[in-house]
Amino acid sequence: MNVELTRFRVKDGKSAVVDEWLAFLNDNMKDVLVTLEGEKMYVETIFRETLDGNEYLYWYSIQGEGGQEVETSAHWIDEKHMAYWQECIDPEFAPVDLTTAVVMIPESIKTNMK
Repeated sequence: MNVELTRFRVKDGKSAVVDEWLAFLNDNMKDVLVTLEGEKMYVETIFRETLDGNEYLYWYSIQGEGGQEVETSAHWIDEKHMAYWQECIDPEFAPVDLTTAVVMIPESIKTNMK
């Protein structure tokens, strides 16, 4: 099981498109959840922050081993998601993986995740 939290910077001037992107994901959650199963993505959460005039998106996830990569998916949700990614995420900013210090998941939940 892989637990991650990664920060990505949003390109300048793309906040309105990020609004649209996150609304798209929320509005199509039924289909989003279908794609997560193939990725063995048990939990995926996106956080948003503006810090020192820059906007950031944070991805928190708990993922099993051997799932499909979102980049290789042909599902329409993933294709649209990756199009938003290309438009909004700043490739000049190296993503920052925060260090996992403690993972607290009860065994009963872990068992259901597998």
